[in-house]
Parts: sequence; C-alpha cells; structure tokens
Amino acid sequence: MDTDRIANYPRLIPELFQGLQAQSQRLKETTLGKALIALVDLRVSQINGCAYCVDMHGREFLAADGDLQRLNSVATWREVAFYSARERAALQWAESLTRMGETHAPREDFDALQPHFSEREIAELTMAVAVINAWNRVAGGLRTAVARKPLA
Repeated sequence: MDTDRIANYPRLIPELFQGLQAQSQRLKETTLGKALIALVDLRVSQINGCAYCVDMHGREFLAADGDLQRLNSVATWREVAFYSARERAALQWAESLTRMGETHAPREDFDALQPHFSEREIAELTMAVAVINAWNRVAGGLRTAVARKPLA
C-alpha cells in the first residue's frame, strides 16, 4: 500500500493548503447545501480513486443526509431511484466535468441543470467540482492515508 508520499504537505505549503480549504468551506455555505456538496464530492472522489476523499466525503454525506442506502448507491446512482432530479443533474454535471477530456462537457449535461439550479448555483456547482478535483489530485497524488475509524 502506497501511502503518505509527503505526509506533511499542509505544513510545507500552508498558504496554498489554507486557500483550498477556504474554498471548500465557502462552497459548503452556498445555497447548494452540505448534502449536495458532499454527494458531488463523494462521486468525483470515487471517479478519481482518491481513498482519503471517498472516506471523508462519504462520512460528510452520511452526516448531512443520514441515509446509508443512498450513500452506498452513489456509484450506481443511475441504476436506483434514490436521488432527486436535482441531484441527478448535479451528479451528471460533476461526472461530465471530471471526465472533461472524454466528455467535453456536453450541452445536454449543462442544459439538464437549468430546471433545478439558478445561474449562480450552476457556477457554484461548477466551482465545487473544480475544487474537489483539485483536492483529489493533492490527496490522491500524495497518497494521504485513510485512518481506520468507526462511523459516528
């Protein structure tokens, strides 16, 4: 298991680390809500294979939403009826942007957002996807270790 390539990176680059943390915190304070942000963060982290972020955002989603079945079904969200149309549009957009090299963020994925989100919320959601992708590259690339701990 390849973990903690640079375990102390937050102390090596505190201003950069704190800047990304501040962005994450601001996003949680938007009208998108903590549960939707956690859902998107979890799905993007699953796609990117960031173990640390999957653990963190899975816990955040469970704390915000409280539904273990929905948590367990995030990777298969298209196959179950547990997610609202708003959540489905956000998940599709998050996947599209995360795989932008393949998808090119198609118009239909953007258009699917419009019945459920204001322009500001679409911009916030897009920023949320960008921020979690950045975190995934940092925590995943540097192999931040996942601590074993029970759910609260």
